[in-house]
Amino acid sequence: MLVLRHDYETVSQAINGLAVRGYTTDFKLEPEKDKIVDPNRSLELSPDEFEIDEIYRFEGMTDPGDEMIVYAISSHNHNIKGVLVNAFGTYADSNTYNIVKRLHKHL
Repeated sequence: MLVLRHDYETVSQAINGLAVRGYTTDFKLEPEKDKIVDPNRSLELSPDEFEIDEIYRFEGMTDPGDEMIVYAISSHNHNIKGVLVNAFGTYADSNTYNIVKRLHKHL
């Protein structure tokens, strides 16, 4: 079950707050490979190996380019927790849609 535990006002506050709670990996999406990647460990994992623990959505009050979603995700099989940041709205990357859609199945 998805639970929002904090009320962050900015993306950086969310990332810093999650890091304090153990979400320390900065994941990247690689849509060409259909993978979520930890570049520091050269680890490539399928979205099906993750669960979304928390979601924080930030809407740009004046700039649509500020519309971001911060996902706190974890993989129990790989004992790893981290954040995945993705744009939504006007500036969303359509190439990442399928990966994020598969992550949402784990809510």
